[in-house]
Amino acid sequence: MARVSTLSPLRIFLSAIFLFSAHVFAVSAVLGVDLGTEYIKAALVKPGIPLEIVLTKDSRRKEISAVAFKPSSNGPKKGAYPEREYGSDAMAIAPRFPGDVYPNLKAILGLPTGSAQVREYAERHPSLRLEAHKTKGSAAFRSTGAFTEEEEAWLVEELLAMELQSVRANAEALAGPDSSVRSVVITVPPFYTTEEKRAVELSAELAGLKVLSLISDGLAVGLNYATTRQFPNVNKGAKAEHHLIFDMGAGSTKATVLSMQSRTVKDVGKFNKTIQEVSVLGSGWDRTLGGDALNYLIVDDMIRQFVESPAAQKAGVTLEAVKSHGRTIAKLTKEAERLRHVLSANQNTQASFEGLYDDVDFKYKITRAEFEDMAATHAQRVSAAVENALAMAGLQIKDLDSVILHGGATRTPFVQKELENFLGGADKIRTNVNSDEAAVFGAGFRAAELSPSFRVKEIKITDIAYYPAGMRWKNDEGKPKHQRLWTATSPLGAPSKEVTFNNVRDLSASFYQLVDGAELDTKVFTTKNLTASVEALVEKHKCEKADVKFKVGVRLLSENGEVDVTKAAVECEADEPEKDGFVDGVKNLFGFGKKDKTEGEEESASASTESSTSTSSSAAASASAEIKSSEPKKKQLVQINVDFTLTPTGPASLLSKASIQALKDRLKSFAASDRTRQLREEALNQLEAYTYKISDILDRESFIAHSTTSERETLQQKKDDISDWLYGDGADATREELKAKLNELQNIVDPVLKRAEEAEKRPEILKGLQDALDNTNKFVKDIREKIDAYEAFHASASASASASSSIAASSSSSSSSSSSSSSSITAPASSATGDFDGLEDDASATTATPEDPMKFLEKELGPVPPLYTLEDLKESEDLYTSISTWLKSKVAEQEKLGPTDDPVLTVKDLLERREKLDKAGMALAMKGVKNFEKTQTKGKGGKTNGKAKASGSKAGGKKNGKGTKAGEKPAKETVSDEELEEMLRKVMADEKAKEEAKAQKGEKESKEEPIKHEEL
Repeated sequence: MARVSTLSPLRIFLSAIFLFSAHVFAVSAVLGVDLGTEYIKAALVKPGIPLEIVLTKDSRRKEISAVAFKPSSNGPKKGAYPEREYGSDAMAIAPRFPGDVYPNLKAILGLPTGSAQVREYAERHPSLRLEAHKTKGSAAFRSTGAFTEEEEAWLVEELLAMELQSVRANAEALAGPDSSVRSVVITVPPFYTTEEKRAVELSAELAGLKVLSLISDGLAVGLNYATTRQFPNVNKGAKAEHHLIFDMGAGSTKATVLSMQSRTVKDVGKFNKTIQEVSVLGSGWDRTLGGDALNYLIVDDMIRQFVESPAAQKAGVTLEAVKSHGRTIAKLTKEAERLRHVLSANQNTQASFEGLYDDVDFKYKITRAEFEDMAATHAQRVSAAVENALAMAGLQIKDLDSVILHGGATRTPFVQKELENFLGGADKIRTNVNSDEAAVFGAGFRAAELSPSFRVKEIKITDIAYYPAGMRWKNDEGKPKHQRLWTATSPLGAPSKEVTFNNVRDLSASFYQLVDGAELDTKVFTTKNLTASVEALVEKHKCEKADVKFKVGVRLLSENGEVDVTKAAVECEADEPEKDGFVDGVKNLFGFGKKDKTEGEEESASASTESSTSTSSSAAASASAEIKSSEPKKKQLVQINVDFTLTPTGPASLLSKASIQALKDRLKSFAASDRTRQLREEALNQLEAYTYKISDILDRESFIAHSTTSERETLQQKKDDISDWLYGDGADATREELKAKLNELQNIVDPVLKRAEEAEKRPEILKGLQDALDNTNKFVKDIREKIDAYEAFHASASASASASSSIAASSSSSSSSSSSSSSSITAPASSATGDFDGLEDDASATTATPEDPMKFLEKELGPVPPLYTLEDLKESEDLYTSISTWLKSKVAEQEKLGPTDDPVLTVKDLLERREKLDKAGMALAMKGVKNFEKTQTKGKGGKTNGKAKASGSKAGGKKNGKGTKAGEKPAKETVSDEELEEMLRKVMADEKAKEEAKAQKGEKESKEEPIKHEEL
């Protein structure tokens, strides 16, 4: 019987949460980040924002890759966090606080302190206190003045996370309110090892970002290049294009060879589609050749000339002293970059320093020729990266279609000259891509492609490993084994490779990456049940241990190049189990076949059952056994999956989950401190602005008229005291103290401003309330008079009717006796017998004064029935009485007060009463409408009967006054209560507007010269 699966309410609820959360994640914005050595650039992709550069708070398209801790003027405090600066603001304070400004961190990210790059960085930044992290062993920095000594050193990953948090905040500001940025694609140089890539991912995780993928710099530029181009279709016999991306930035030089082509592939249904393909074929690099290296040439030359200057020699300045002085190096480094940029467009330039070191001034001059002579050895290294990239790709210069330049340092004249010399001319060099933003646009496009929220041009990209990789292990005899699995050009994301082991016992294998001749471990593969799985094959399937093979599927992930294990299983070839024949199958179907029995059951089987087997059956069984034994047994492949663990190794793996959470908590505390500081600065700005505003308030005529001399003097004194306090003891005041000072000033100013505002607005609002009271009183009084008249008329009518009925009763006997004689009397001649008889004009009627029809109807039928009852008027009458009494009392009290007294008749109270009066009037109007509808509903039956009667007595269907024609149905118009209320509101609003316009017109006419009576 099939099992029916039911979903519990909890499961349905959790599924709904998952679906909604997945939808929310899908529509989130994504970010592409070009993580450069000197600059960080970001591109945002969001519905409505296709691909836009994220601007800094200074509206710049790139942010300097630097973060700084600004020490407090009162010194560091335990548990307190200093102010942080980013980008250009951080570099601006580098000469003042060189020990707390951290620029160009990409060059040492994820590297141990003993590496050449870290030592070079420490030498170029002498004020920074660099040390090895106590757990990870990589580079970390201890603040020199912003934190106490108890504070732990800051990992490079933490500092980079702060920069990414700043970029993320700018991106969310661009995305708009209620938008979050969580997903990101980050560019990395091709020479980054697995450990360095993990450091980038850790920085993004600490910043609250999820890395969708890492992408190499050259591939990102090529992807951006491919978004606007169509390449040759290889299905049609065309050859792929080969382009080289030459990227020289601040920290390094990279050359990447790309293959670009298009291909026709199967689409949905019977359709085909053409996609673009961009693949990396090879890459070469120089990790230390970049703009910074060229800047250091100028810095070293400036230090040499400064030390050799007469003024410096007189002061006893030494080369080592200048190089170890952080502030001096910060000034020289900043100026050296400016000089190099100027020399890219000019032949010479100069710089001046006032009090560069030990109060010694210095003036420096340099020409482009001198700079190129200093960089001669660096120029020779430019072509090496291109040469290595071509060698890895197996191509020659003639195979390249173009060389695309990217990076700021490619604008240096001698760099372009060296490239031209190596390539044999400038024909292949292209500058038709944005050398600053092509990589970040490529990263943003890749982020949009990986996100389910966006649909972009289909471009398939393929990156490579860049480093050879393999694995090491020991066999069951303890002999080391080694196998190379991937080369430097192995594509990422390719199908899994299968590795076969002869081990039959649990093992541990290490994956490694070959970097500069050293095998750096990346992950450890450990089996859990290999031994047990092999034993199961031997016991259950009769496999020989020598025939058992342990096979593992491995691949390189396309997201970050990490090793991934797709499967692990032991297998062997075993005999297929015997299948039952047709007769045995029939016996089994009816329960007479052989059954699997346990050992106990086999022992307890009765001998009588065995002896009951017939002789013919035994003979048949023996014959079939002989036939089967003569046939060869079939083999089948038996597999058992093996449980395993794949654990990262290296310095990054030394950080436990608890350690990473501690890093996140420290960054959150820092962010909370920044938020508190921001709120304090806002409070400080409000207080300062208010003290300046008070000077203007004290000079206002309205403020003087509604304040006493004592209040103004107190306010002036309080304002002066707080101003002095702000620039004295209040410099480090907390937000609460600043708000308290602001409240002290507002408690004096606000009551006076309130008096002035009340005095200005009260007359107009008071007049409006009085007019509303008069109108209410007049309306209610008029309705009361109509109700009284209606009731009086009907009272007199009922009295007359009763008198007439008594007279008729007394004369009924005489009327009955004379009925026989009166029946023979003819009718008077004046009575009309025809339709038009009696319609001639009467002479007396023509000469008499005509009477008003309404008065005639009122005299004959009585007053019009009122739409209200006395009960309906009660609420309005009571409200009128209470408001009138309250207003009379308050007006009398207010008239006794002076301009400096707090009002007792406030605008707020007047508006509240006016609103109550308006609501009561609206309610009364609605009651009238509803009462009218009830009257119409009740009169429908009588009106119909009257119409039928009139149609029977008169022919031709004449009009009855203003009624409908005979046989017609009156038009029915229904209006809802909401529509009636809206109509009434509009009427009231129109009346109010007319009153205001009339009042304005009256004021205008009062200002004009009055018209004389004679002129009227």
